[in-house]
Amino acid sequence: MSPFTLDLFADTEPEPPPKREQIGEQACVLRGFALPWLDSLLTALEEVLAVAPFRQMVTPGGFTMSVALSSCGALGWTTDRSGYKYTRNDPQTGQPWPKMPDVFFELAKAAAREAGFTDFVPDSCLINRYVPGAKMSLHQDKDEGSYAAPIVSVSLGLPATFLFGGFERSDKSQRVPLLHGDIVVWGGVDRLRYHGVLPIKDGHHPRLGEQRINFTFRKAG
Repeated sequence: MSPFTLDLFADTEPEPPPKREQIGEQACVLRGFALPWLDSLLTALEEVLAVAPFRQMVTPGGFTMSVALSSCGALGWTTDRSGYKYTRNDPQTGQPWPKMPDVFFELAKAAAREAGFTDFVPDSCLINRYVPGAKMSLHQDKDEGSYAAPIVSVSLGLPATFLFGGFERSDKSQRVPLLHGDIVVWGGVDRLRYHGVLPIKDGHHPRLGEQRINFTFRKAG
């Protein structure tokens, strides 16, 4: 009897992949968690970008980032030759960053709660746009006023390979595939782990085209 015949008469069906995957003691991937919110998220995103369009910022070292950024919420993350920082106003317009849409806020809280962080109240959402070839080098999120709250990172559009490392840049990183609708949450003992994104591969997503959109929610103030 061939292996294919054996599979046909197997007693059990293959188990579907878990919806929650632990990648650290207090870090996990919530597979497809954002999908039920998708239409509302994309509508709200358009409204935010109408006020604060994507732009490619310059790092303190003088390098232009391959990822385009925007922000919403009480505080927005920016970078220029003077350093990395959170600001209350968009430096490009001088106006306050757009209010965080309710659907953003509620999704971030729901994902954090699912991951075991019940009191998360985000005040900042960094929005990243990756096109094929764009990447994010290994870094720690340490510009926030406190590290007590988790990071909630939502992936939409093209797939990505998320690097989740240790507490030193030289530590070995896990390579975690992220698909449309996946959310990564990390906090507690894992809060200051290095993380990044490998260059996005060419592709076309039926809803978002040739791009990956990433929302990263934080308690910055």
